[in-house]
Amino acid sequence: MIKRATRRDVLRYGSAAVAASTLSAPAVAEAWPSKPIRIICGYPAGGLTDIFARAYGEYISKTTGQPAYVENKAGASGAIAAEQVKSAAPDGYTLMFTISTTMIMNKVLFKKLPYDPDKDFALISFLNAGHLPFIVNKDVPAKNVAVFAEYARRNKVSLGTYSAGSYPHVVAETLNKHYDLKIEAVHYRGEALMWMDVASGAIQGSSGSIAGAASVLQTGNGRPIAVPSMVRSKKLPDVPTFYEQGLKELAFQVRGFICLVGPIGMPDEIVQKLSDMMVEGGKTERIQKILDTFGIDEAARDRGYFKKVIGEEGPVWIDLIKSLNLEPQ
Repeated sequence: MIKRATRRDVLRYGSAAVAASTLSAPAVAEAWPSKPIRIICGYPAGGLTDIFARAYGEYISKTTGQPAYVENKAGASGAIAAEQVKSAAPDGYTLMFTISTTMIMNKVLFKKLPYDPDKDFALISFLNAGHLPFIVNKDVPAKNVAVFAEYARRNKVSLGTYSAGSYPHVVAETLNKHYDLKIEAVHYRGEALMWMDVASGAIQGSSGSIAGAASVLQTGNGRPIAVPSMVRSKKLPDVPTFYEQGLKELAFQVRGFICLVGPIGMPDEIVQKLSDMMVEGGKTERIQKILDTFGIDEAARDRGYFKKVIGEEGPVWIDLIKSLNLEPQ
């Protein structure tokens, strides 16, 4: 027999339903996380992106009380990892550490991407990849960019890059345009072999991370003569910026970055919690030591700052990569 609901039942259950609908969204966010968090790193183990993923992941784990484990899914300039994260449930349990190439440059470097950098991800935190000093071989008689340019005008000069379309590639082509030179860009697969050739004199110089170039700098086989950005590197305080040396191009002012993102559609409360955790994690002793080792002057920034960088510097990067006239893959 079906029992007809009384007026009291309607009022009682109706009130409960209203209360549940009002509290459901915050309740979901407050319950997060209730299980392990998966962090996909779009680049190989041992690199700066991986190191940051593990260090910040450990802080997130300690803060939330839930395991946060890192999976390396390298390949296709971060596109393999990006496709996986794009397809994951937007519940805060699948995140991605990747770099500016995945989020910006790939839009120009590939004919077709399995993800949309502008629409598929929730921006959580921005991490500066640090100054990428311009370093020349010890036998190149130049202590500043102008003298290097004169040397390059009289001699055949090659500069290494750690991939076509990378920042060192942009530097080489911007120097060519600024000084009307014919510097050749030599592309490597990563920094290691590139710096070995700088040290040996097989190529005359390159731009790259301070940590990657450590052996070249420590042995005296290479000499830094400029750093990008508008401020000097704390790790190399005596090396002037390109801007100080009269090179005002935006190529010497934009920044490469590492970032934390998640699938679009994540609850705003979870995105904010993660953003706050990243900023706090950057203050810890472990991460401060990593920053010092890699010559990075600032720790993780929040989601608002990240969004501003994408909006302001993203279009500049796109124009720079387009200017290289590379054939998209």
